[in-house]
Amino acid sequence: MTILAEDDAVGIEKLVLGPFGTNAYIVTCRQTRETAVVDAPAQADTILAALGGNIPRYVLLTHSHLDHIGALAQLRSQLDVPLAAHVADASVLMPPPEILLGDGDTVRLGELELAVLHTPGHTPGSLCFRIGRFLLSGDTIFPGGPGRTNSPADFRQIVESITAKIFPLPDDTQIHPGHGEPTLLKTEKEAFAIFASRHHGPGLCGDVTWQSG
Repeated sequence: MTILAEDDAVGIEKLVLGPFGTNAYIVTCRQTRETAVVDAPAQADTILAALGGNIPRYVLLTHSHLDHIGALAQLRSQLDVPLAAHVADASVLMPPPEILLGDGDTVRLGELELAVLHTPGHTPGSLCFRIGRFLLSGDTIFPGGPGRTNSPADFRQIVESITAKIFPLPDDTQIHPGHGEPTLLKTEKEAFAIFASRHHGPGLCGDVTWQSG
């Protein structure tokens, strides 16, 4: 477990779980001890133990790929809290989410507000969650590039999501993705500017990085 933030207002912890090294995040309001789990990759017992004496309120999903939901059924059963996801990714989740989130929504967690950004491209219902200067980005953006896409249309969509929804945030925003290490928004904007200045063929998709082309 890695502590990403711990002050009088918010605590954010990262767990790296499952065979794909997927990141789960535990967000806690320090004033009320209310907690949300962001993604449920695997090892439900590890996630439950990490909650400690806090008060679980939600499980939030960045998207519905299997490497992010492996522990979901057990968490829903043992925590008895609502699941929140975007409607476009909800069809694969059984039972369906109790809360459907959309772009511009907020999730209230004690004294905290988590801002919801709908960032399609990796999946139709991909979401990011912003807590102050921290962005939990799922598989939308990573250090050095966007998440994997399955078609040129998906790639264009994820770039639009990143440039329209994420890049307007403050440059010192810390991006914490669904796999791997964090990055700074300023770093990604600078790398993308170089990427965007180069010519790219119309078929670009898959595992693209800002250094591609």
